[in-house]
Amino acid sequence: MKSTSLVSAAALAGISALLLAGCSGGAGEGDGGGGSDGGEAATRACVILPDAASSPRWENNDRPYLEEGLTEAGFETDIQNAQGDTNKYATIADQQLSKGCGVMLLVDYNGAGAAVAEKAKAEGIPVIAYDRPIEGVDYYVSFDNVEVGRLEGQSIVDGLAAAGKDPATAKVVYMGGDPADGNAKMFHDGAVEVMEEAGITPAAEPPGVWDGDKSATNFEQALTSLGGVVDAVWVANDTNAAGVITVLDKNGLTVPVSGQDASIAGLQNVLLGKQTATVYKPIKLEADAAIELATALLEGETPTADQELEDGTPYIAVTPQLVGPEQVVDVVDAGDADPAELCEGEVAAACEQYGISG
Repeated sequence: MKSTSLVSAAALAGISALLLAGCSGGAGEGDGGGGSDGGEAATRACVILPDAASSPRWENNDRPYLEEGLTEAGFETDIQNAQGDTNKYATIADQQLSKGCGVMLLVDYNGAGAAVAEKAKAEGIPVIAYDRPIEGVDYYVSFDNVEVGRLEGQSIVDGLAAAGKDPATAKVVYMGGDPADGNAKMFHDGAVEVMEEAGITPAAEPPGVWDGDKSATNFEQALTSLGGVVDAVWVANDTNAAGVITVLDKNGLTVPVSGQDASIAGLQNVLLGKQTATVYKPIKLEADAAIELATALLEGETPTADQELEDGTPYIAVTPQLVGPEQVVDVVDAGDADPAELCEGEVAAACEQYGISG
């Protein structure tokens, strides 16, 4: 039977919050959020994605969900990817703004979103920061990122307990994300909160990155500095975890490893017992929340949110879910993992064990 446990009422709380909207002038009242094209520009949704390297989600999940949802909501969509280049990010934004945007939805890349948000706001265009916080925007739509970190930290604590390791003496390496990404700090803070409460202190903490290959190199250096001994690795996402796992495999080690995104590679590692768990963020819920918000802003409403960032930005936070081997089937049933791709090669036996079929 198809599971619906991961698309729960709690997960939908972030979306329903923005429906509590007043009808006084919205963030884009100025010139109607249009640019020079009048009505057509006012219905253009301009979206900039950050890259394709930090996570496969941007092209595989967010783009199609946003494209389909915005189109169904009546927008003309312009979705482009900066491909990890801040100069390209700025160029894309200038091109989009020259054609006119009714609303801009930006995923930040290394701080490039702030300058774009400033330009858009100067033209009266409402700006939504999507997934990653950006200074000076009207709204922030993401998952509860501190909770993501807490779930990751708990997976490490539980993994150590299952291995019979004392958290207070365990050698745990921390592998965070790029500090230029505002979410990386929230992931880190949430994870550290849980791990420190359990008595864990980091044995090593290399510089944070969003890059699997660099994470592998950084972790290998940390492992060498620890004499080849490690009891667990807190890792901020599945792409970085995959890099860490290549080093663990090379050294014949299997220890608790965290991650997030429920990527195919991450889910495979979870099924194979190489990664303790991944944090599943049902991306369609995040995309739907952003689309609902964009629609409300263009209708002149002032949506409310259930949280806010430290700078006061309204924050619509969608609930994440922790996925171990037994819950991978729920990600498949929700349509966010293709069983044919997931269950290739050595993973096929694990898929059968955990009730996953195409």
